[in-house]
Amino acid sequence: MTKSVDLNADMGEGYGRWSLGDDSALLGIVSSANIACGFHAGDPDVMARTMRMAVAGDVGIGAHPGFADLHGFGRYRINLPSETLQNAIRYQIGAALAMARCAGGRVRHVKLHGALANMASEDASLARLCYTAALEVDPDLIIMVLAATAQEEAVRDLGCAYAAEIFADRAYEDNATLVDRSKPGAVIHDADRAAARMVEMVQAGAIIAESGKRIPTRIDTICLHGDTPEAVDIARAVRTSLEAAGIAVARF
Repeated sequence: MTKSVDLNADMGEGYGRWSLGDDSALLGIVSSANIACGFHAGDPDVMARTMRMAVAGDVGIGAHPGFADLHGFGRYRINLPSETLQNAIRYQIGAALAMARCAGGRVRHVKLHGALANMASEDASLARLCYTAALEVDPDLIIMVLAATAQEEAVRDLGCAYAAEIFADRAYEDNATLVDRSKPGAVIHDADRAAARMVEMVQAGAIIAESGKRIPTRIDTICLHGDTPEAVDIARAVRTSLEAAGIAVARF
């Protein structure tokens, strides 16, 4: 049987007259889109426009909630009371559900953004708080998690539907978390290198850390960041290389 894998990208991350990334081009390549919900990036107009393009391209829509951190693009770690954090998640997902419905589509999945995602990959209790809040809004949501981290531990405990994700454009530590962006080599800009490592990881069924360590894991979806300057080139190279290796690209 031919293996298949989803290809997703973070997008809808412009704000007002400020644009970020080539969402239109990415939507012609990926099979799922994680669309910002207005806290770390995005606004109602950007959300609506991005979701309409996703619906037109038959790309799966996901909500991409993060911290209320426009200045830091959601990449500053913020400690919030549990109820406040859960309400922030509920608020963002509610907005995404409404905007998707008006665009003629629906939100299929939810994926945490930036610092919130990194914190949840280290702390299963925090991840459970976020995912519980999301599922209270819509119990049919598929939770997209960083594979082999505390995020996956949380969804396994909750018994909910989930998709395990690896990253095409980020380097890995030995514990399956992402190398901090402040470190050299944390972000991968070479499209050919990104593509080759994705084929290798999917075929191996494992995350391959920078040290060479292999971390066996389920792999349902591959992500690339829409704000990476080379995002479109990376997306195209990854898809082309996967398909050349007999790995189909399809929504999870």
